[in-house]
Amino acid sequence: MQSYLIDTHTHLDSKEFDPDREECLVRARDAGVWQIVDIGATDGFEGARRAQSLSESYTQIFHSIGIHPHDADRPLDIVRLKGMLSHPKAVAVGETGLDFFRDWSPKEKQYEWFRAQVSLALEVQKPIIIHCRDASSECLAVLQEMEAHLVGGVFHCYPESAEFARKLQEINFRVSFPGPVTFPKSQALRETVKEIPLEQMMVETDAPYMAPVPHRGKRCESAFVRDTASVIAEVKEISLEELAASTTVTAQKLFGLPPVESIKDVYQKTAGAQ
Repeated sequence: MQSYLIDTHTHLDSKEFDPDREECLVRARDAGVWQIVDIGATDGFEGARRAQSLSESYTQIFHSIGIHPHDADRPLDIVRLKGMLSHPKAVAVGETGLDFFRDWSPKEKQYEWFRAQVSLALEVQKPIIIHCRDASSECLAVLQEMEAHLVGGVFHCYPESAEFARKLQEINFRVSFPGPVTFPKSQALRETVKEIPLEQMMVETDAPYMAPVPHRGKRCESAFVRDTASVIAEVKEISLEELAASTTVTAQKLFGLPPVESIKDVYQKTAGAQ
């Protein structure tokens, strides 16, 4: 029996998928990826609007709502964010956080939006998806100060150490790994994966970016999360089925997702009616 996987972080609403979005979803299902979290946090509120529309169109897609650190130079509008988070398929706040690597928005504005979104997550009781580059200690300090453990969340595209992951576990945060864990030069990251508890881990694509081996250099898509999961399973010295079962349960609990079988049932009934 094929193991189920969840792509916990993708940008399927991106225009790069406009030519073949339906085909991507078919390939994802064929790879056992029956649930997808589309991240509504690109292009300001436009990304949130697109992600919401996508999740309304497809049973297997859920979405987050947030303002990315790259877009933090825009005026604060938490009322609008809160309204969009009331959608029944909005499962998380974010991605939000701090990016001092690209530094495309002033740091004070990044902090303003980050703190406001953590506060909103606590208010609406939804987990937080964290984008963090060259700002790990700063992100952690904000989350600790604001008691973000009450809702928890995930550091997506995790690049930090196993020691830092232990600090995140103490505040109810998970870590998620995309394609780079499969790259030949990512041995240090794989060593980190080996040390992190399985129950703290999830898998993602961050599509259309960072396609895993053997698709490196191509546009990434949700079906490829299986390649990433296979490498992580090898590193953890467990079967793909065990890795898939654990990461699926972790993602479903964090985001409040329904059982995979319920998604399959709806899809099969809809397909049969066509």
